[in-house]
Amino acid sequence: MQSARLAPVPRRQRRPRQARARRGPAASPLPWLAGLAAAFTVLQLVLVVPGTGLGWDETVYVSQVSPHAPAAFFSAPRARGITLLVAPVTELTTSTDALRVYLAVLSGCALFLALWVWRRLLPAPVLALAGALFAGLWITLFYGPQAMPNLWVAYGALFATGCFLRAVLDRTDRRALLGLGAGLAFAALMRPSDALWLTLPLAAAALFVRDWRRPAVLAVLVLGVAAGCAEWVAEAYLRYGGLAARLQRASEIQGGMGWHLAFDDHLRALEGRSLCRPCDVPWRHPVTAAWWFLLPLIAAGGLLVAARARQLAVALVPALAGLSLAVPYLVTIDYAAPRFLLPAYALLAVPVAVCVVCLVADARRKLRPVVAAVVVLALAGHAAVQFAVLDGLVSRSRSTREAVGRIAAELRGEGVRPPCVVTGAEAVRIAYRAGCASRQAGGHDGSITRAGLARVGQVRPVAVLVAGGGSAPPYARGWRAVDLPPLGGLRPFRAYVSPSARR
Repeated sequence: MQSARLAPVPRRQRRPRQARARRGPAASPLPWLAGLAAAFTVLQLVLVVPGTGLGWDETVYVSQVSPHAPAAFFSAPRARGITLLVAPVTELTTSTDALRVYLAVLSGCALFLALWVWRRLLPAPVLALAGALFAGLWITLFYGPQAMPNLWVAYGALFATGCFLRAVLDRTDRRALLGLGAGLAFAALMRPSDALWLTLPLAAAALFVRDWRRPAVLAVLVLGVAAGCAEWVAEAYLRYGGLAARLQRASEIQGGMGWHLAFDDHLRALEGRSLCRPCDVPWRHPVTAAWWFLLPLIAAGGLLVAARARQLAVALVPALAGLSLAVPYLVTIDYAAPRFLLPAYALLAVPVAVCVVCLVADARRKLRPVVAAVVVLALAGHAAVQFAVLDGLVSRSRSTREAVGRIAAELRGEGVRPPCVVTGAEAVRIAYRAGCASRQAGGHDGSITRAGLARVGQVRPVAVLVAGGGSAPPYARGWRAVDLPPLGGLRPFRAYVSPSARR
């Protein structure tokens, strides 16, 4: 592939259909992207879906629309986009496996769609490699079938950025304008703050590049984000006393937004920690973060290649958007979760793929096989590390699901059955599995007082979960103590069950 092939072909200059057909099937991105999406879906179904249980955050989102148990406390930072996405399945079945399959298939289709809008901007091999690099991360594979919003923000960001470039490079592409608004609205519905960080570089580009300065583009940027954020803003006034109050509470729950460099936290989290808070653990496997150090260097190489081809925009805009999305998680919060950076990885995969494909294609003929072999070996090693990390994380998720199931069964045997309440350590997941409501008397999820829990315990089953040898709270000291199976690092683990729970 010559670098010049990066040049987008505006609609008005495209060749007739007959001429395009003579180029053969290899010129079409359809088989490349369809095959990639299918492989991504199959890998999720084989490696991740079987036996994995709902995580803590997933349980909060799913419980909002599931008839299996009362809704868990929904804190200020959360948005309801992912809840709406899973509602068609959770309304029909309580099966976690069915939910996983649904999300795996849906995420494969979303990957295809997010890349498909780029077909007029980049060649098929570049698109396929960009998608493969992103889909091959353990983070992407693990969260593909999970009820979490970050991957869906990534899809919305990649889709919206591609539509933005198409809209500003070809003023006749009206569908790209509609796609831009839809992509931004979708991302904002999932995570409003991420959508705002995505919009900043796009709006700046639309303002400062003279040929891109169009009222229609700027209007769509504003309207798209506003439409997606509308529900979150309305809920702020209904439940939190206003937008400012909700933002303040969200900041408190996230540890206080400020100047916090979290680069080292994210490096440690790449070992397979879904949440590193506080991230004061040793960094035992630096090899898991090798690609993280190479990412900015290879992305910069992609920018140089695109600049040489006089098509800098197709690499620079996604790079800037990706960096903007990464900023709040790298410098404003003091903990790390790998899923936070999924939108940035999706966008940075574009300049990385440009660099890698052009590196091979532009090598001298005699050196090309050697360069290609080195690239393939490097990608194979990278994939091996990703799958090793994924395997460990999936194994822990399966073990946790089994442990939560055993604890829920033990509580049911002790008389904690619906309508019931569970509070204390790991109450959200255990309560949902047991069909109970989860309530906390303090912390971020405080939704009831200790006196209120004592009153509830007189009329319905209440279980107080205590870990690490802690004692029961004063209102539950006369309640029946029940030793529970261990859950992760919660040893010993015990429940104090109210007298209203009958065996």
